[in-house]
Amino acid sequence: MRPAGRNATDSLYFTYPQFDAPGPEAARQGRHRVIVAGAGPIGMTAALTLAAEGVPVLLVDRKDTFNDGSRAICIARSSFHILERIGALPPFLEKALGWTMGRSFYRGRQILEFHMPDSPEEKFRPMYNLQQQYIEAFLWQAVAAHPLIETRWQTEVTDVRDLGDGVALTLRDPGGDYSLTADWLLAADGARSPIRAMRGLRLKGENYEGRYVIADVQMDHDYPTIRRALFDPACRPGGTVLIHRQPDNIWRIDYQLRDGETAEEAMREDTVRASVSAVLKDIGHEGQWELEWWSVYSANTLALDDYRDGRIFFVGDSAHIVPIFGVRGLNNGLADAQNIGWKLGWVLTGRAGEGLLDSYTPERRGATLDVFANATKSTRFMTPPTRGWQILRDAALSLALQEEWAGQLANPRQMQPYTYADSPATLKDDQAGTSGPVPGAVIPSASLAQGDFLTDRLGHGFTLLCFGDAPALTGGPDLSVLALDPLDNAAVTLGATAGSAWLIRPDLHIAARWRGIPSDNEVQAAMDHVTARQRART
Repeated sequence: MRPAGRNATDSLYFTYPQFDAPGPEAARQGRHRVIVAGAGPIGMTAALTLAAEGVPVLLVDRKDTFNDGSRAICIARSSFHILERIGALPPFLEKALGWTMGRSFYRGRQILEFHMPDSPEEKFRPMYNLQQQYIEAFLWQAVAAHPLIETRWQTEVTDVRDLGDGVALTLRDPGGDYSLTADWLLAADGARSPIRAMRGLRLKGENYEGRYVIADVQMDHDYPTIRRALFDPACRPGGTVLIHRQPDNIWRIDYQLRDGETAEEAMREDTVRASVSAVLKDIGHEGQWELEWWSVYSANTLALDDYRDGRIFFVGDSAHIVPIFGVRGLNNGLADAQNIGWKLGWVLTGRAGEGLLDSYTPERRGATLDVFANATKSTRFMTPPTRGWQILRDAALSLALQEEWAGQLANPRQMQPYTYADSPATLKDDQAGTSGPVPGAVIPSASLAQGDFLTDRLGHGFTLLCFGDAPALTGGPDLSVLALDPLDNAAVTLGATAGSAWLIRPDLHIAARWRGIPSDNEVQAAMDHVTARQRART
């Protein structure tokens, strides 16, 4: 919502574009390789990942502009690597605010200062703050410039029917209804996914009682770009407040609703202004401020049992809803989009067997369940679900005033990439006790002697990273070899020894590793396994 007298896109700092409905040149019949429903951050990332693999995409969205308000604002380091792989990174680096630490306070006294892992070996900072409007605008720049992506705004999916080898969709725009068919459909249409409802599917999990108002204010304030958490502050007795700096002097304030306070009451403009004013007074800000936008949310851990329904894949919030604590929602969704994007791209271009798609749900639902395990701990601490949890939380906070270790209980456990150890697209590891990253993990970042980073040298497809002499391979353009000196700094970062090697997937996750430089047959067998393809052997 926005203050009285301003419409939904009347922002203090961002100019929303207005996208026209499809013109008469838009084909109203025909078949597409892939249709992506939803042009938010997740849908656009999926479309860009597919297009990078050479697959044409039709991207549709029922809106006529970007989402209003800042919404998802924290982009993790792993997501910056995804943005780099799809060619959308430069404006993000220019605009976003990087941060590495956070502070938590209990009744006005600091009880925790946490630092996320960061070093000169890392190309990107652990976390960046950027409003969702900018996230969508920067992704849109890349989408609009890509010749393989056609976008139709003001176009909603109203019906989906199964075909033997694809799906039939009914689309509606201001010109009326029409039908298209597609080999595959990616549903990135959000938490209230109409496509999910059309398929008779439902999210399962837990709903938490605690609700938060999120409010953006514009003000001059000199506090650094870190995460601030206030427990039981004077401005919200018994509640929790989170504060983040964003670009353009916008500050995001999340505050918990009081017991008995209804969402309708909390969302009234006068109530929001009074609540924000109290928070700002609590943090010592006495200057001018302007209210930009506000909304309300509750913490949930919900997911589909299977992220695939025939020829339809659910991506991002259409597949799962996670609590914001630990900034996992957007980042988990971007990883979904990259994961299904490269796999479907390889299948459609004949470089992988269709069995590769069977790894999407195990990998990404596995990641969601891992998020749930961590986010549930954070959610119970931030928003105690029962009186008993409230007593335990408050006791821990009181103890943290005297004992430093107790403050760690307030650590939000920020999002980390998931390790696909049990995936069918990862080789089982038989090197227990061996140093270095394991199959399924994301390859660690490392600076190289030439001044660049390991990820700068990885190929677009699979890469065999080896320390020592490069083997002769017959993998073709989809397999590149990066041979590094065993004395290179990267060897120390990876715990590599002479002769060790890793096969890295297009999404930077490790597919396999070897103690000695592998033979051509070993590498080809590993790729055949990961990509679910058959290879004739003599």
